[in-house]
Amino acid sequence: MAVKILADSACDLPLSFFEEYKVELLPLKVLLGEQEFEDIVTIQSDTVYEAIRGGQFPKTSQVSPTKFESVFTELAKQKQEAIYIAFSSELSGTYQTAVMILDQVKENYPDFQLTIIDSKCASLGYGLVVREAAILAADHHSKDEILSTIEFYTSHMEHLFSVDDLDYLAKGGRVSKASAFLGGLLNIKPLLHVENGKLVPIEKLRGKKKLLRRMVEVMKERGQSISLQTIGISHAVTEETALELKALIEQELNPQDVVITSIGSCVGAHTGPGAIALFFLNEIPKK
Repeated sequence: MAVKILADSACDLPLSFFEEYKVELLPLKVLLGEQEFEDIVTIQSDTVYEAIRGGQFPKTSQVSPTKFESVFTELAKQKQEAIYIAFSSELSGTYQTAVMILDQVKENYPDFQLTIIDSKCASLGYGLVVREAAILAADHHSKDEILSTIEFYTSHMEHLFSVDDLDYLAKGGRVSKASAFLGGLLNIKPLLHVENGKLVPIEKLRGKKKLLRRMVEVMKERGQSISLQTIGISHAVTEETALELKALIEQELNPQDVVITSIGSCVGAHTGPGAIALFFLNEIPKK
């Protein structure tokens, strides 16, 4: 029996991916007005971005304990080996809740073989980890082999991203209100990355072209053997910008593949429309 991979919707992979690779989707929640939705399942990111542009500010919450209990218990009954790769614990409480519920489920099913991993990653950076694990599971690799690959990918995944309006990150507590004000005032594009699971500013640039050029430069500085990698780009209704970034990368670094996805409702509720993100490894696995 193949190892079962579980992931939550903050990995920003499309629903078709979960269906194709039989990955168990654990959707985060999006609260819009008085209605609660399941990310990817009952709400799409376009709806969230439209609401934000209309002056609403959606709220998000982690996967419900009830959902975890239901999924974990069913897998335990089936005696199914499984790995849950979770959204960064620095950005969501989902990982901690999953660990708590697993302990409860193990009281009734002490032999349940589920390993929970804190990816320390977000958006498609997290998605690339899930993607690699799902491919290995589909090829019937052992659980130890898959876990080793996950550990490598989570340790070496680089995240570079920017938002169109710093106010969105400020409202979510991700940057200070003063920084957000200055960014909007001067048309500054912040370049950020993820460090130990947290969002950390790198520098500020003026204008989209300088931003994209700098993202490629940082990729050259930090990346290794880009020509052998699958690169990830995620965007919030900025496909044109994503394609510009892809063209620059292909022209200068010739990666093996470039995957482009939309930033989902849960992550997008904090970045707002206009966000662009780039993901790659700073070291590649040894063959």
